[in-house]
Amino acid sequence: MAESKVSATVAVLTVNYSSEQVLPTFLDSIAAASTAPVLVAIADNGASPQAESLAREHGVGYLRLSENRGYGAAINAAAAQLDPGIRWIVVSNPDIEFAPGSIDRMIATGESDRSIGTVGPLIRNVDGSVYPSARAVPSLRTGVGHALFANIWLGNPWTRAYRNEFEGATARREAGWLSGACVAVRRSVFDSLGGFDSGFFMYFEDVDLGYRVTRAGHKNVYEPEAEVTHLGAHSTAESSDLMVKAHHDSARRFLSKKYSRWFLWPLRAGLNLGLAARARLLSRRVTDRH
Repeated sequence: MAESKVSATVAVLTVNYSSEQVLPTFLDSIAAASTAPVLVAIADNGASPQAESLAREHGVGYLRLSENRGYGAAINAAAAQLDPGIRWIVVSNPDIEFAPGSIDRMIATGESDRSIGTVGPLIRNVDGSVYPSARAVPSLRTGVGHALFANIWLGNPWTRAYRNEFEGATARREAGWLSGACVAVRRSVFDSLGGFDSGFFMYFEDVDLGYRVTRAGHKNVYEPEAEVTHLGAHSTAESSDLMVKAHHDSARRFLSKKYSRWFLWPLRAGLNLGLAARARLLSRRVTDRH
């Protein structure tokens, strides 16, 4: 991976897959997000000549992957090539726009306490609303309630608990996990955990990472003084049916890992059946709309 020649302790890593339209805004916003040198690299799951050209124009690293490995695996591949001097990895979607000073604020919060493993910013949608990016790890009660009622009862208590909506978005706090759309991860923690679980092709890799960070004795901290804007989905916009399947496959994988003890196999079997049925129902709705 060709890298920009800067003396940096922070790396910003993103993944390209049909993201060429949003990459320029993402790359341009990084300069004002940190007063210190930042190494930037694109892991390309799409083998895109345009993305490689954009990386060259902006003077950032570029890693062409031989196949689409999924989000977490692509980040792992890029992280494996980072210089040992990198202390923080900012993992970000390419459709993120960093506010001025946002990277500095995340890193300052992380450096304030050695027990902090990850730091997540306040994420705004393009309409100015706040995305619930600091959430609780799904339990049986909140997970099942959220899965059953999220689409038909918007204010249900299980979804609110899962998204931590009982707390204000303006207060720094610990969370069960932080959205992988934009999160700073302490390099030593990332490496000790083996990075993202590459078995998650798409979705839940950030839930799983946050869960493992906490189990390893570290904190996931939401820092609302750091702010970014999520410009919106792009590469998956035409793959709704595939997204439904990927989301439910990843949910099954995470819950099977969380409830992995042998005597919980009836629970795993029931969850798998329920998630498979829900995936089929939602996929049918997507098909009907088209």
